[in-house]
Amino acid sequence: MKIYTKTGDKGTTALFGGTRVSKNHIRIDSYGTIDELNAWIGLIRDQEIDPYTKNLLTLIQHKLFTLGAILATDPDKALLKNGKERLNIPRINDSDIELLENEMDVMNESLPPMTHFILPGGHTTVSYCHIARTVCRRAERMATELFEKEPFDENVMSYINRLSDYLFVLARKLTNDLKAKEIKWIPEKKD
Repeated sequence: MKIYTKTGDKGTTALFGGTRVSKNHIRIDSYGTIDELNAWIGLIRDQEIDPYTKNLLTLIQHKLFTLGAILATDPDKALLKNGKERLNIPRINDSDIELLENEMDVMNESLPPMTHFILPGGHTTVSYCHIARTVCRRAERMATELFEKEPFDENVMSYINRLSDYLFVLARKLTNDLKAKEIKWIPEKKD
């Protein structure tokens, strides 16, 4: 399989199904940002963290490839002529979303209650987690814009939303695991 196709030299790319769109189309931005998020999660996974979290992050990366494929599919060509779905992959389902929620609940049980907003940082690994969280939020904003124009499976939106929450709680857990300091945001008083 060649990596270069020479078909995108004029600023367009093909969606799954063959439709060509501009490389700055919101659909391309949406799944491109999911791809960026996946790379950041890979960087978190490459850090010195517990094996359980590494395995969960790998699972999340697989789900992000599924999300990207869904977003990269032209909705008008999502079905084949025989009525079957063009994408022959598992979908994002309620149990995928519930897994993130359950993981957050478990992590939160061992963390001190939040009393203030928290400034990102304290340890490189924690910072990577916060970067991934902000990229996830950007992906959510882009996917929301796309969803308003060309609706797709609502579970995709729910998964992206929960994933950003998961990454926030994971950053707090990693802060705790790595014995880093959580820095509270305390607004300065006006004069």
